[in-house]
Amino acid sequence: MSQYTADEMMTVAAARQLRDGTACFVGIGLPSTAANLARATHAPDLVLIYESGCLGAKPDRLPLSIGDGVLADTADAVIPVPEVFNYWLQPGRIDVGFLGAAQLDRYGNINTTVIGGDYTDPKVRLPGAGGAPEIAASCGEVVVIVRQSRRTFTERVDFVTSVGYGAGPGDRARLGLRGGGPRTVITDLGVLEADPDSCELTLTRLHPGVTVERVREATGWPLAVADDLSTNEPPTAEELTVLRALEATMRAAA
Repeated sequence: MSQYTADEMMTVAAARQLRDGTACFVGIGLPSTAANLARATHAPDLVLIYESGCLGAKPDRLPLSIGDGVLADTADAVIPVPEVFNYWLQPGRIDVGFLGAAQLDRYGNINTTVIGGDYTDPKVRLPGAGGAPEIAASCGEVVVIVRQSRRTFTERVDFVTSVGYGAGPGDRARLGLRGGGPRTVITDLGVLEADPDSCELTLTRLHPGVTVERVREATGWPLAVADDLSTNEPPTAEELTVLRALEATMRAAA
């Protein structure tokens, strides 16, 4: 088996979450890399939907943005952006939303807006929401892919851009959110899943060579750990070959 990086393990683990034949709303960056890896390996009929209105995109390289022409050129259809949200997303027609995060808390609430200070005078202003709040609200389930550290996994996010489970059980129903919420979070250390009762993110799988202590050190709250904690299988030679080829095409296009 070839050597692999923590980012490669994270991307492969995220790709494995995606089931063949499902509709997936994809964000640019790590989510797009993982989704395209899934489509190129075990899920050839995965339907990729991008916020720009591209339905069923089949790019032969990783797109540089949601406006990358390769998405429109390879899509089954290109529709207006309002139709993506009004007809496909908000009525619950999309199975999986795939998101990144700048900050994440124990209930899966996501911040991609500001860090530090308040909204009008932050320490850092981030790219913002885009379509993430609607994705988090309406998809059948949400998968988050993010590198894990105490800066990212915070006790409380500085700003709630996209609601996960709010303050705990019952908040999604109270807010009228249709979707199932962030059921899985994949990091460079392991996999966390929302506990069905408490809604709190719980460590359920480690990546090879990672310890529970290391994950806890990278988490800004007392991390719950599943009784049946397991370890992910390392990337296969095929997964690494395809992933590296995809990343090479993006570098060539940049």
